[in-house]
Amino acid sequence: MRIAIAAENAPAKTLLPVIKRLKILENQGKLKWNKSEIIALSHGDGVKELLEEYCNEIHDIGRGRKAGKAKRGKFELFYLVLRDTIKALKALKSKKIDLLISCGNAGDVRKSIMAATILNIPILHIEQDIYNPIELISFANIVTVPFNFYENYLLKNYKIKPIAIGGYPMAVYVSDFINTGALKTREEVDDIYLHDFLFNEYLILFLGGDIKVDEIPKLVEAIEKMDKPVVIAPYRFDIEYVKKLSKSPKIKVLSNNIDLLSLMKHSSGILYGAGMGVTIEIAVLKIPALKLLGFHYKHGSVDLAQELNIPIIDLENITELDDQFNYLGKPSGDLVNGGKIAIDNIITIINNNYGNYKKMGKKAGFLSLRRIWKLRKEFS
Repeated sequence: MRIAIAAENAPAKTLLPVIKRLKILENQGKLKWNKSEIIALSHGDGVKELLEEYCNEIHDIGRGRKAGKAKRGKFELFYLVLRDTIKALKALKSKKIDLLISCGNAGDVRKSIMAATILNIPILHIEQDIYNPIELISFANIVTVPFNFYENYLLKNYKIKPIAIGGYPMAVYVSDFINTGALKTREEVDDIYLHDFLFNEYLILFLGGDIKVDEIPKLVEAIEKMDKPVVIAPYRFDIEYVKKLSKSPKIKVLSNNIDLLSLMKHSSGILYGAGMGVTIEIAVLKIPALKLLGFHYKHGSVDLAQELNIPIIDLENITELDDQFNYLGKPSGDLVNGGKIAIDNIITIINNNYGNYKKMGKKAGFLSLRRIWKLRKEFS
């Protein structure tokens, strides 16, 4: 049994607990195969470190786009996607892959599904963002969604008939990270990230995929007006670009290679313009948070934030951040039990269809692709 997985950093945290549980069940003899090999298609920083203990092979298939740098033209983007898809093809070719599992809505999904489709490899895609998926999930044999109420949305809007799995597997990853003592102490966080930032308390500003580069200056300006210690995690944005926006001694811009979970654990709260991954981390850590509503105004993470009672503020109305932070509460709800249910349901799909993956579901195809492509333009 050979399974390929494709992921950026946050989706890798969704796939990792699935792999770990699958290996446990394998060792207990509870699955239809005796032993699996895992081949990972790594996309972006930090993925190899997350997956290398559980994968037989890891192949780098590229990087995501960084904002804040010179904008790439359409031909350059086409070339980069084609180049990375060829990397994925080379990584999968002749490996006799039984199944590709993808997750997320970034370039890794597009490149890996394209390569798997060319090689006639069956695909299981774990969809969480719902409203803004990668168009190529239309070529997955099976698409899963967290809950039943998302099934009708995908069927009506994309002509994809998904399977509800009952939760978010990444919640289990975060819970395990905490319970195994992997979180850094406050002293370690200070030594590694904040050694020149002499404040006992700090807030975090996380600049994720829900923020456009031209929105960052006014956001940093609003942070400065708060007159509170803030550390900025640029994530998808160029570090040097963000650093130039503020000279305040109360603002520190971190590198992209950070342990966000540990930083969040010891913070007073987080302001974030990001999606599902960070929302799940906040929910499990029970950290006071404020979600920025950016151009992904309709998004699975917005639904989840509302469910968890995480306040949401539109980027157009960020002048009152100080008052907003004064009244933040911890997220409500428990995502971990649902995450465990989701993991078991994913493994059940894999196990029940063993030996017959190419017939395990009907691909939605080009009609679905066109529908998703049209709706994605609303978020571009």
